[in-house]
Amino acid sequence: MDHARLKLRAARVSIATAAGLALLKLVTGIFTGSMAVLASAVDSLLDILMSGVNYLAIRQADQPADQTHPFGHGKYETLATIIQSLVITLSGAWILFESVRRLLAGPELTALGGGIAVLLVSTAASLVITRYLRRIARQTDSSALQADSLHFAMDVYTNLALLAGLVIIQFVDIPWLDPVLSLLVGLYIISEAVKLLRHGLRDVLDEKLPEEIRQKITEIIENYPGEKIDFHNLRTRRAGSQKIMDFHLNICKHLTVEAAHEIADRLEKRIEAEILGADVTIHIEPCQRPDCPGRAACQKEQGA
Repeated sequence: MDHARLKLRAARVSIATAAGLALLKLVTGIFTGSMAVLASAVDSLLDILMSGVNYLAIRQADQPADQTHPFGHGKYETLATIIQSLVITLSGAWILFESVRRLLAGPELTALGGGIAVLLVSTAASLVITRYLRRIARQTDSSALQADSLHFAMDVYTNLALLAGLVIIQFVDIPWLDPVLSLLVGLYIISEAVKLLRHGLRDVLDEKLPEEIRQKITEIIENYPGEKIDFHNLRTRRAGSQKIMDFHLNICKHLTVEAAHEIADRLEKRIEAEILGADVTIHIEPCQRPDCPGRAACQKEQGA
């Protein structure tokens, strides 16, 4: 299955999982009066929205370049990541507000056994979907799916914390622990949203690719067999799953235009085959050595 179909299927699974968990938690939270369960339900409702945004963004990002978007549509994924971070921040702020309000007013909790059971089911489901989305995100290098997997990973950690709190409340009469734990969950959600926002802004501001990827590009060029002299001015950036790069390649000035183009074309294909999502542009420059020994002699020097 190609990467586009893998990403779309993962996004659909994410939407379905988030919808099921949100409905379950919302009903249970209203019934039990637990702010912890309601906070988790709000997070799952936002997961539906964000997974839907991811699905639309992934569909659009995989569209080929056109006259309006000559560099492709990869940044739709980046846009989805930024939108997610902002919405998650708002959800965290609401949880903080509601937790403080209930803490001051005094929480009223009933039928906590149902809330505990729901959080157990939610934790297990979130753990499974997190691992699935993370695997597909690594396989396709999708920033949108990475963000989606982070949502569900957050659910795992927060649900475990809330679950521990409800279990304690079940045996010890300290109902204020429920809004306090929700308060901590809200702070955690906001901190993770800030990380997501930074990730998206790096792509929007065309920050260079990580050094390990740049080093990989350098190794491919330097180890590529063919008539090349040197390269310089390597520039890289990311647009969603795309890794856009360009550089100048110095080759023998005695080669024909056709031969020079063939070298660049083969090198582009090699980089695209070894680096997932690579979009390569090579600018050919003729060697300007003042002491040019001639093509045959130069080839011998390179092979030495």
